[in-house]
Amino acid sequence: MFTADMLESIKKVEATREERMKTEPRRMTAEEKETLLKEYHPDYRADGFAEIKIGPNKGQKAPKELTDLLHSNSRLLKTPVDLSKVDYETDVLVIGGGGAGSSAAIEANEAGADVMIVTKLRIGDANTMMAEGGIQAADKENDSPVQHYLDAFGGGHFAARPELLRRLVMEAPDAIRWLNDLGVMFDKEEDGRMVTTHGGGTSRKRMHACKDYSGAEIMRNLRDEVLNRNIPVIEFTSAVELIKDDKGQVAGAVLLNMETGDYLVAKAKTVVIATGGAGRLHYQNFPTSNHYGATADGLVLGYRCGAPLLYQDTIQYHPTGVAYPSQLFGALVTEKVRSLGAMLVNKDGEAYAHPLETRDVSASAIIRECANGRGVDTPLGSGVWLDTPMIEILGGEGTIEKRIPAMMRMYLNYGIDMRKEPILVYPTLHYQNGGLEIGGDGFTKAIPNLLVAGEAVGGIHGRNRLMGNSLLDIIVFGRNAGKAAAAKAKSVELGAMNLDHIVSYAKELEEAGLATDAVSPLLLPKYARHER
Repeated sequence: MFTADMLESIKKVEATREERMKTEPRRMTAEEKETLLKEYHPDYRADGFAEIKIGPNKGQKAPKELTDLLHSNSRLLKTPVDLSKVDYETDVLVIGGGGAGSSAAIEANEAGADVMIVTKLRIGDANTMMAEGGIQAADKENDSPVQHYLDAFGGGHFAARPELLRRLVMEAPDAIRWLNDLGVMFDKEEDGRMVTTHGGGTSRKRMHACKDYSGAEIMRNLRDEVLNRNIPVIEFTSAVELIKDDKGQVAGAVLLNMETGDYLVAKAKTVVIATGGAGRLHYQNFPTSNHYGATADGLVLGYRCGAPLLYQDTIQYHPTGVAYPSQLFGALVTEKVRSLGAMLVNKDGEAYAHPLETRDVSASAIIRECANGRGVDTPLGSGVWLDTPMIEILGGEGTIEKRIPAMMRMYLNYGIDMRKEPILVYPTLHYQNGGLEIGGDGFTKAIPNLLVAGEAVGGIHGRNRLMGNSLLDIIVFGRNAGKAAAAKAKSVELGAMNLDHIVSYAKELEEAGLATDAVSPLLLPKYARHER
């Protein structure tokens, strides 16, 4: 399966393995990390960004691909929708059927509210399903939420909103209990204690996992709970615009049936945006580990409605995406592989960085090695080795099959046995650090009755996220959004519904010299090739 050059490099990896196992690379100093990030991390590449010309974040930068969407018009400008014809009416409208949206719907239903989920694919088709490594919570004797806070705050370059991060870490143990009670099958010792491991940037072992199916197992239980509660789920239907009323409140959304092309009106007293990430925009032409629908829709919907963004210029590139074989290019290689003992090694067999540096640092170090000729050439670029046989040496034979079976089988499908051979990795577009700005209660600060949960939120993690805190934030902030939306809906009185904001937005675009026929949100990525 490997080329001759790859096989030659593997020999160097094997020759240095015994010595590397004796001496692990030291962690970088803060100054070394900052220098590395500025030189190699994609967030520092000026040509990858553009200035936002209109709206609440006017004058700030964002990835070019996102800026293009923010500088586009609503598709409803040329397709009038009769808002007096209401197709759905509910207390709480949840936009998005992933982990955050499902958690919000469950808690809103538990609080007695009428709630409905609308999702452009199927319920569970979300980045939640793709997550592998685990979920953080400080629930062991040698740990505490304070320590969790310090790890996450430092890992996020001290930029996280304190009220959001505090809620994340303080409510983490209860999130684990809630999931466990729902039926999530966490890895446990024979006595019932949960198995926990390290992640990049963590000072304690607080990663709870379900082998390497963590996100899929969590989503399985959330989906079942939604369906068992008979919560309405409108699938293959996208929210294409938020509706406001004459008081400035959010009042629902215009929906697009993706199969028939029909527009529908959903009226709601409160709305929760839980639309997930942006990986399928392929910022700077990076591959992505994201699911098919991750096209930043919620950011566009909220922004055009008047909700500001926060840290929209920060993206997480997971250091270990598949670099080879080409059929798996960009797929996630969970950080758990490194937490179990695998080491990052360049083509000469050198371990050039500590295996559990934070993700932005690890990704930058890999990019540096490849940019300076120390990577291994592949059909689609280059990569470095992740020395997976070390896991079996350190943990004993069978560790890989027991702890990361999905990863092992994914590679075996292409003739690579990661128990005996290292694997090639390169950073992949993974997580949207920035998003819509919210307060500690989950509501946007500009649009009454509009909440945001999950990856569409900016500020929870600062400018970089630690492993395991994304599965945690969809549960913590999803649950809280559902509770808050249900409580708020009891006192909301809606006025006359309108779409005046899309007309105002179009006028602002024109005044800025950005008159365009382009429309957003994108809804689905465009991969079709048009060749003559």
